[in-house]
Amino acid sequence: MTSPTRRSRLWWLVVPLAALALWAVAKNGGSTADKSDAAPSASAAANPSAQATTGAPGKSADPTGPYDPADYAAQVRAHAREAGVNPVLLMAILYNESYKPHDPSLERAWQNLKPDAAFGIANMHKAAFEDTKRNRDFADRDWSELPDDRDLAVQAAAWYLHDLEAQLPSKVSGPYTRDELAALGYNAGSGNMLAFARGVKPGSQAQSYLDKLRATWDKAEKAVGRSGG
Repeated sequence: MTSPTRRSRLWWLVVPLAALALWAVAKNGGSTADKSDAAPSASAAANPSAQATTGAPGKSADPTGPYDPADYAAQVRAHAREAGVNPVLLMAILYNESYKPHDPSLERAWQNLKPDAAFGIANMHKAAFEDTKRNRDFADRDWSELPDDRDLAVQAAAWYLHDLEAQLPSKVSGPYTRDELAALGYNAGSGNMLAFARGVKPGSQAQSYLDKLRATWDKAEKAVGRSGG
């Protein structure tokens, strides 16, 4: 599963000061950070929006800069095409997962408080990443790189959605599209996804995830510049 539980979402509200304190330690060279987490240079800090909108796939925008999923439309289109998934779905997933700050030092500081936390702008857990990268061209990459490499995070999410969709039966029951079922699988795991495909009603957390996906679908569609399917 790649999305935190509702309880973890509440933790983001309950202990932000503790996480920010650890973040400050990391930013100042403490034990929770490595050299890749250093603050941007003065020139980069002066123009963070330029750092956040790098272009071609394979280049990752500055992971400490302002974050908007739409900044990664090029990467979403490219990796969705490679994985054979709907780019609107992939972009909508990024919107769903953008509820928390995505700064490498802050993510690692949060992991010190919650070791099973997800990493990267697609909020991927380690087990999901390890399963997804097998026999892929990013097989030599490590889960710990996701906070620093947003392109890798998008690529891994695209292939995870591909793997989820591959598990769906040719015919599904219930009111959900295949894209919606894949999104539910991204949130709740493949076993639950298959249950939903058989007509089982999602629980409150999964339903909330689906509601948010539907609410941001038009925005995701506009971001990638094409109609969904």
